[in-house]
Amino acid sequence: MKKFNNLALFDLDNTLIPSDSDHLWTEFLVENKIISKLNTEISDRFFAEYSNGTLNLQEFLDYQLQPLKEIGKKRLLGLRSIFIEKKILPVINTEAIELVSSHLQSGDLCAIVTATNEFITEPIAKLFNVHKLIATLVEKNEYGAYTGKSYGVPSFREGKITRVNEWLKGNGLSLNSFKKSFFYSDSFNDIPLLKVVNNPVATNPDKMLKEYAVRNNWRVINIFNDV
Repeated sequence: MKKFNNLALFDLDNTLIPSDSDHLWTEFLVENKIISKLNTEISDRFFAEYSNGTLNLQEFLDYQLQPLKEIGKKRLLGLRSIFIEKKILPVINTEAIELVSSHLQSGDLCAIVTATNEFITEPIAKLFNVHKLIATLVEKNEYGAYTGKSYGVPSFREGKITRVNEWLKGNGLSLNSFKKSFFYSDSFNDIPLLKVVNNPVATNPDKMLKEYAVRNNWRVINIFNDV
C-alpha cells in the first residue's frame, strides 16, 4: 500500500447520507411488493432500538439479511441498482461529497466504516470514491448465493475498532502509522471508535453523542441543510 498522510474514517448512515440505508432498503422492498408491509413496522422497531442503544444486532441481522436468501441473486442485483437510483442518489449531499473529497485530495487513506451490510453499502461507498469499505460481511454458499447470514465480526460498536485494526494490520499499518486519524460519525454507538482516533468528529450528532462530544471538547459539525 502506498504511503498516506493521514487516516480518515467515515460512518455512513446519517453521517454521509441523511438517512439509514438499511431502513431505506426495507422501505424500497415494501414499496415494490417484494416483502410485506409488516416489515415496515419491524424495521421501525429495530431502528428505534439502534437509536436508544438496545439493539440486539444478531436478531437484526437475521431479519435484515433474510431477503438476500429468498430473492435470487440476479434479481437482487437488479433491485439494488434501482434502489441506488431511486433511494440513494436523491439524498446524496454535496457537503458530504466535499468532506470526503477534501481528505482524498489531501492524500489521506479513506474508509467508510458502517454496521450496515456490504450488499447494500458497496455501491454507496463507490459513490464517495473511498479506498475501502468496512461493512458487516454477508455470507455466500459454494454457488455464490446469499445464505441470509453474516460472518466475521460485525462492524458495530467495538466491532468497528476490531475491523479497522484488522484491515490496517493486513496492510502493515496501525492507527499509530498516521500523524492524524479522523472518524466522522453521528451516533453514540460509535463512541468506542471515536475515542481511539486522535481527531474524533461528531457529525450531525444525535443528542447523546453531541452531549458526549461537548463534554470532551470534540469537534462537532453539521453537513445536512435540515440539521
